[in-house]
Amino acid sequence: MLGLRVPATPEVARVVRLTYGFQFFFGLLLWIPIFYEYQKQLGLSDAEIFGIQSIYYIAFCLMEIPTGMVADRFDYRTSLWLGASVLVVANMVPVFAGNYTGFLIHFLLIALARSLISGAQSAYLYEYLNAHNAGHLYLKVEGVGRSYSLVGKIVYWPVIGLLMQWNMPSPYWLTAINAAIAVVLALKLPPIPGWERPAGKTSKLLAGVGGAFGALRKSRWLLLLMIQGIAMFTLVRILQVNLFQPVLESKHVWVNWYGSVLAAMTIFEAVAAARPHWLSKKIGPAKSVFLLTVVMALSIGFVVPSGGVVTIVLLCLFSVTAGMSFPIQKKLLNDAIPDSRYRATLLSMESIMDRAVCAVVAVALGAYLAGGRLNEFLVLSSAVTVILMALLAGLLIAVRTTRRRRAQLVP
Repeated sequence: MLGLRVPATPEVARVVRLTYGFQFFFGLLLWIPIFYEYQKQLGLSDAEIFGIQSIYYIAFCLMEIPTGMVADRFDYRTSLWLGASVLVVANMVPVFAGNYTGFLIHFLLIALARSLISGAQSAYLYEYLNAHNAGHLYLKVEGVGRSYSLVGKIVYWPVIGLLMQWNMPSPYWLTAINAAIAVVLALKLPPIPGWERPAGKTSKLLAGVGGAFGALRKSRWLLLLMIQGIAMFTLVRILQVNLFQPVLESKHVWVNWYGSVLAAMTIFEAVAAARPHWLSKKIGPAKSVFLLTVVMALSIGFVVPSGGVVTIVLLCLFSVTAGMSFPIQKKLLNDAIPDSRYRATLLSMESIMDRAVCAVVAVALGAYLAGGRLNEFLVLSSAVTVILMALLAGLLIAVRTTRRRRAQLVP
C-alpha cells in the first residue's frame, strides 16, 4: 500500500500516505502548460511575462533562508500547512486580477508557498521516520512521493488546454482546490515524537542563520554534497524548462509531438524516481549522484550530433537519471546535516545555491541562443559538468579519507 516492500508500523504507514498525498496535491500546478498563453490572451507582453519570471526567481532565493528558519523554529508541519494555504490564495489571484499586477502578486505568492515547504517537507519526513526507527525507509518514500507527483502531471496536463477552452480560469480554480486538499493533509500530519521547540539561544529566530552557517563551516562533506547537487539541479532545470523546446526545434521535430515527448520524459522520470535504491545500494549514494550527473551531462553532449529520434531517446535517458538522482541527493544531504535544529534552513541554503547558479546559466543560455549557438552551449555544458564533477569527486574522496583518519585517532 505504501509502495514499500519493508515492514512499517501503522503510524509510519499513515504518515507516508499523508506525505504522498501532500506532495501530489501541492505539486499539481495545473496552469503550468498554459500560463504563457493565458497571460498573452489577457494582454501581457513578452517583456512583462518574462520580467515577472525573473522577479519570481529572485524572490524565491530571498525567501528561502527566512522560511527555512521559520520551519526550524516553529515546527515543520506549521510551515507545510502555511505554504499550502498561501498556494490557495496565490491561485485565486489571477482569477480576480487578470493583469500585470495580479500575475506579479500571483508569482510572488507562489515563491513564498514553495519556499515555505522546500526544506520543511523533506526535513519533517526525515525526522519523523528516524524518530520511529524507520530511517531506512526515507530514500524509498522520498522517491515514490516524487514519482506520484510526476504521475499527476502526466494525467492532468494533456487536458488542461481543453479545460481552458471550456472555462478560461478553470486551471487556476482547480489548482487552488488541489492546494486546499494539501492544507487538509498537512494539518493531519502528527507531531514528531520528542520534538521540542528550540530553547535558549536557538529560540531567537535570527540565531538560526548563524547556527546553520556554523554547521556548514564544520562540515566540508556537507558543503561538497551541496555543490554536487548544484550540478545535477542545474542540468535538469535548464534542459527540461529552458532547452526542451529549442532542442526539439533544432532537430526539426514537429511541434505537435512536443507534448508527447514531454509526457514520455515524465513517465521515465516517474518510474526511475520510485526506484532510487536500485543504484544506491550497489555503489553507494555519493557515487550514485556523481555517476547519474555525468550520464546527464553526456546525454546533453550527445544530442548535438544526433537526429530527432535519437535525441528523444537521449532526453528520456536524461529523465531516468534525473528521476533517480533527486531522492538520493536529498537523503545524502539529510544524512550529512550535523545538527538537526537547522535542518530546514540548511536544505533551504542548498536550494538558494541551486537557483542562483540556474539564474546565471540561464543568462548565458539566452546569449548563446540569440547568437544561434545552441550546439556550442550543449557541448560546453556537457564538458564543463564532467570536468567539475571529476574535480569534486577528488575533493569528496579527500574529505572522506580525512574523516576516517580522524575517526581512527579518536580513542
